[in-house]
Amino acid sequence: MDIGSAMKREVVWLSVNATLEEAIQLLIKHRIGLLPLLDEGKKLLGILNLNDILSLAWPTFIKMIEDYDFVHDFGAMETSHLSETVRTRPVSEFMQTPTSVPEDCGLLRAAAVMKQHRLRDIPVVDAENSLVGLASWVDVGIAFLREWHS
Repeated sequence: MDIGSAMKREVVWLSVNATLEEAIQLLIKHRIGLLPLLDEGKKLLGILNLNDILSLAWPTFIKMIEDYDFVHDFGAMETSHLSETVRTRPVSEFMQTPTSVPEDCGLLRAAAVMKQHRLRDIPVVDAENSLVGLASWVDVGIAFLREWHS
C-alpha cells in the first residue's frame, strides 16, 4: 500500500505570500496543525507548523526545561500573545523547509520519514513537487491497521 491511498486529498494550504495573520485564521478555522505553503503553480515551497507559531509568543524557558511537574501555575505568562507587528509579517519569514514524500511512497517508508523528522503530518507531492495531499500520523497508522485487519 502506498501513501497516496491513505492521504487526505483536500488540503488546506496557503500562498507563500500570505501574512502570519492569514495563517493563524486558517489554523483556527480548520483546527489543523500544519499549513503547506505553495507558490502560484501549487509547488510546495515550505510548511508552517502550529508549534512554530505558538513558540513565537511562549516564554523561552519552555524550550529549555524538560520537566514541568513541579510547576503548578505559570501566572501572568499564561496570557502571552503575538504583537500586531509579528502578525502582519509574511509567512515566508517563519516557514520551514518542507519534508515531503511522493504519492507512490510506501506506507512503511512514509512512516519512517515521519518518525525520523518527528512529524505528525507530511505533505505528499507529485513528480513536479506539486502538492497532491497530506498524510497525518493517524492516516498512516489507520492504513496499517486496515491492512492487518483485512
